[in-house]
Amino acid sequence: MRARARAALAEVGLPDRDTAWPAELSGGRAQRVAVARALVREPELLLLDEPFGALDALTRLRMQQLFIRLREQHGFAALLVTHDVDEALLLADRTLVLEGGRLVEDAPVPLTHPRTPDDPGFGALRRHLLERLGVAA
Repeated sequence: MRARARAALAEVGLPDRDTAWPAELSGGRAQRVAVARALVREPELLLLDEPFGALDALTRLRMQQLFIRLREQHGFAALLVTHDVDEALLLADRTLVLEGGRLVEDAPVPLTHPRTPDDPGFGALRRHLLERLGVAA
């Protein structure tokens, strides 16, 4: 198990942090450790609730790219809760919008990976979801 943990830490870019205490890690590194901890168990499904919400903008982008790479390599499915429409469109193959605890939108994201906000169709999907959320785009 220790070898699997070290391998998972290396995969998330922290090969030298296997003896670090949580208080010694930055927010981004702590998030990477959380992902590594999940990978050790070789999951078929990851449940992620605002996993990148507390990170600064650059670390958030790096973590999104790491998530994409790890999902491709390991083949796990993920249920990702986010309030960031751009993040949802970059990472998800399907978006669900909840309002008052009820499902009000179930929309596929028909864009190929990897994605950027400059991709054709991204802006239209973004506007649609923002309108569905009651926000003028």
